[in-house]
Amino acid sequence: MSANVSRDQVEQIVRSLLQQRINGAAPTPPAARLEPNLVVNISARHCHLLQEHVDILFGPGHQLTPMRKLYQDTDFAAEETVMVVGPRKRMLPDVRILGPCRKFSQVELAFTDSISLGIDAPVRLSGQIEGTPGCTLVGPNGSITLTHGVIRAERHVHMSDKDASYYGVKAGDRMRLRIEGSCPTTLEGVLVRINPDWKLEVHIDTD
Repeated sequence: MSANVSRDQVEQIVRSLLQQRINGAAPTPPAARLEPNLVVNISARHCHLLQEHVDILFGPGHQLTPMRKLYQDTDFAAEETVMVVGPRKRMLPDVRILGPCRKFSQVELAFTDSISLGIDAPVRLSGQIEGTPGCTLVGPNGSITLTHGVIRAERHVHMSDKDASYYGVKAGDRMRLRIEGSCPTTLEGVLVRINPDWKLEVHIDTD
């Protein structure tokens, strides 16, 4: 049995097996009743770029170089970074680019990052960048000024259709994330996002 199985889960499995034996029902494999494997990751400042913006910042035809894979199989942290410059002329150096390229450019900052740069970045779901403030990005080959696209990412959970069925939720629903331990807490309003290819993962900001 996996070391990740909690005491409550073990007790639930034992009770279920005993009840099935009393009722004469064939036991179901315990793994079928285990909760999905939930991973919580902290999302540090980063950006997503159009390919045409990569061309400007790093040179025509430049392709992002994967540095390490992220938890979702399609995503990676790139070797490439950019400088983010705000209206106060303050900057954040070495902001990581995440790949692959997208159909829009977007900068995701923490609350303290936004204050430091002088940008009033709203809390938005990734991709909802209409009406958001912009910034300047500086790379080794050039710079671009985004008229919009700077956000503070709304906390959310990626899940597959199977996970959604287990929790009884649909895309756009809100969930609570309970953190146990010596300093327990509950995060409210975690937005549900669903894709058949996603693994169960919660994204929250550093602050």
